[in-house]
Amino acid sequence: MKNIAIISASVRNGRNSHRVALYFKNYLTEHQLAEAQIIDLKAYNFPIFEERLRFIPNPTEAMLSLAAAVTNADGIIVVTPEYNGGYPASLKNVTDLLYTEWKRKPIAIATVSAGAFAGTQVMTSLQFSLWKIGALTVPAMFPVATVEKTFNESGEPIDKETTDKRAAVFINELMWWVEAKQKMETK
Repeated sequence: MKNIAIISASVRNGRNSHRVALYFKNYLTEHQLAEAQIIDLKAYNFPIFEERLRFIPNPTEAMLSLAAAVTNADGIIVVTPEYNGGYPASLKNVTDLLYTEWKRKPIAIATVSAGAFAGTQVMTSLQFSLWKIGALTVPAMFPVATVEKTFNESGEPIDKETTDKRAAVFINELMWWVEAKQKMETK
């Protein structure tokens, strides 16, 4: 079974995007598509980026744990809110902390907002940062508008049928890229 890591990028008090991370963990598990774990950046509480992990003389256990989780994941779902047209500093921080761990890693991006635009304005800047470090961002999006009205605090969607249909397309695309990468590695 594949191993999918879900990065919950918001560290903000009262965050709502974490609801979508919970949804994906539940979706992957319930449909037996993958083993899923949430990498909750709020739990890590990293300091501001100073240097890439490989150059830090005494990395923290949390830094090593994050690196191992990203390395061991077959694919990653990044769930990020949009803050003023950009993604949160917590996500930029861990994107820059790691480097080789992201190389050729299939990553699917879910964007979240409290407003009607569903976080889509953050997509290009996040994709560009991930491309620059060699990640494989999959050509599928999962934008979530008015998140507090579409998911409850446990990650259950208000309209489960429609949300699951959207998620199936999104997850299938990620899994296709995970499979393609694994086939290339065995050649």
